[in-house]
Amino acid sequence: MAGNTTGQIFKVTTYGESHGSGVGAVIDGCPPGIAINNRMIRKALDKRKTGKSIAGTDRKEPDQAEITSGIFKEVTTGTPLMIFIPNKEADSDAYKDIADIYRPGHGDITYMQKYKIRDWRGGGRASARETAARVAAGAVAKAVLNKENIRVDAYTIRLGSIIANKYDFNYAKTDLFLCPDRQASEAMEREVKKIKKEGNSLGGVVRIIVKGAPSGLGEPVFDKLDADIAKAIMSIGAVKGVEIGAGFEAALMKGSENNDSISPNGFATNNAGGILAGISNGEDIIITVAVKPIPSIRLEQKTIDEKGNKKNISIKGRHDISAIPRINSVCEAMTSITLADHLLRQRAIS
Repeated sequence: MAGNTTGQIFKVTTYGESHGSGVGAVIDGCPPGIAINNRMIRKALDKRKTGKSIAGTDRKEPDQAEITSGIFKEVTTGTPLMIFIPNKEADSDAYKDIADIYRPGHGDITYMQKYKIRDWRGGGRASARETAARVAAGAVAKAVLNKENIRVDAYTIRLGSIIANKYDFNYAKTDLFLCPDRQASEAMEREVKKIKKEGNSLGGVVRIIVKGAPSGLGEPVFDKLDADIAKAIMSIGAVKGVEIGAGFEAALMKGSENNDSISPNGFATNNAGGILAGISNGEDIIITVAVKPIPSIRLEQKTIDEKGNKKNISIKGRHDISAIPRINSVCEAMTSITLADHLLRQRAIS
């Protein structure tokens, strides 16, 4: 299987499956002298853990990650880092009865069409469990960015039909849904409880804000910073759309409205989302992410089995009601990995 590595200089390869022995990441190209340790990795993984909100799965992995190479005295040596996260709570029994049935909304049918074999235990490689490895690698990327005072944060601005109307980002850091609007968060909790009783699931929208990114990051033409960020975010299984800055709203504007006026003091607005011609301009980088509903639901759905026979399926087991807010940490990780790579690429030419 190709496509398990991202980055040109700061390269991240993830490995492992949902119900295998564990998942992990190999990071090549991390500069020496970066302070990193197992505690920092576990702290990042704690943000992705279940139990933070009622939208999460009942599968409660301890995520006791371990860096097995690439550090000495809690400082990177410049050699590849390998991070391993054991799977402790995998339970494949719930999948045995549907092992030969394609779950709607999942990659079961496409994996079988492509590889002629698939791991039906929790989705195997296609499971959201793989994102734990991304978050671990993202913690290393964040350590690289921290040295340059670059900060990446993700917030929930929509869950189902509930939209945040206020933006108190300090409050959002302690909110169960990572939502910047307390009233909206309370409505989200009510919505999740309702949907959970119905046996259904919810999608939502995440906003990523990057502060402190210098101008000059991005490699035209095909490795534009916004193009690489979009690819990195779209590589997350539940993501179906990415906007930079004004995004689709830009299509409704006149040029005079969309263009960000420039003065000696900087840009008057930020419709570009901090990126012009694929290169960062020093403003905040603003990314908006559309997250689809979790496809594993208890409601009965129509599908087929591997022989093409019609089937009805109701998916049991331990599943999230929404990928939000756990996916927020994954969005931060993929953004951080992409920025760390472009930061090191820019250093190479300056």
